[in-house]
Amino acid sequence: MKTLNALIANNDQFVRDLQLFCMVARRSSFIAAATEMGISPAHVSKRIAMLETSLGVKLFLRTTRRVSITSDGEAAFQWSQKILEDVQGMVDAFAGLTSDPRGLLRISTSLRLGRDHVSPALSLLRQRYGGLEIWLELLDRRVDLVGENFDIDIRVGEIQEPHLIAHRIVESSRILACAPSYLDRKGMPKTLSDLAHHDCLLFRGRDQRFGVWRLTGPNGEESVKVTGPVASNHSDIVRQWAHDGYGVIMASVWDVASSLQSGELVRVLPGHRQHADVWAVTSARSSASAKIRVCVEFLKEQLTNGPFALVTRGVGGL
Repeated sequence: MKTLNALIANNDQFVRDLQLFCMVARRSSFIAAATEMGISPAHVSKRIAMLETSLGVKLFLRTTRRVSITSDGEAAFQWSQKILEDVQGMVDAFAGLTSDPRGLLRISTSLRLGRDHVSPALSLLRQRYGGLEIWLELLDRRVDLVGENFDIDIRVGEIQEPHLIAHRIVESSRILACAPSYLDRKGMPKTLSDLAHHDCLLFRGRDQRFGVWRLTGPNGEESVKVTGPVASNHSDIVRQWAHDGYGVIMASVWDVASSLQSGELVRVLPGHRQHADVWAVTSARSSASAKIRVCVEFLKEQLTNGPFALVTRGVGGL
């Protein structure tokens, strides 16, 4: 095997090859890795082949249908993750000595929150700190922060993983609402249990049990099994169905604030709500990173008081 000095003579390229190798290993696909990295599959294949030659081992078994990692590849994957973490740790340590954080930030969040609030706030962050590079991925599912190599996940609701660090961005809650036309047809529910006999619009959220709504009201925490004629995993679709009068929606205050203000939606059971704060979640290791600390504090400032802040007060009786 080549000496370490020979192997990393071009250290920048070596680090990039390790990043590419880890991406292929996670995705089990050259094409998926190429799409993620913004390069061609042919270039991915070429760089992996060169890395295999440098290391003197076969990292992947390739067939026309799939790519599978070898036992040597598994060992190399563990080493690569440690090397990349150490390199990033060194960069972050020195970045912390300056007032201008630098480097790539990989951030994930849900669709509507990301599109309407997080992405414009990150645009302002990039204007202030020109040394930052930002990758934002919008997903209506809970990500594996470490396994999928994200620095920050912006989440709504409870943080269930004990190994992650949660930074509260905004205090908020989910409430119930529907269109006036729905109330004209079905009447106003008087208790939470009444919702079992109403049309409820179901959204498979990142942290919600599908078909069961748990809210806190005058009698403490209660739950109700709900059903409805339509359901979706996209919050925009469910909210539009609520506007169209199809049923009752449970959504974050900030998500329906404009609809409540315009009268397109009205609150249902205003004494009930579900706690759903907005959090920035990081791994324990990366929480000390200067660029991540700057990003989290900036998002907290912008989403609380900035031009794209989340409205959580002064609507629907709140």
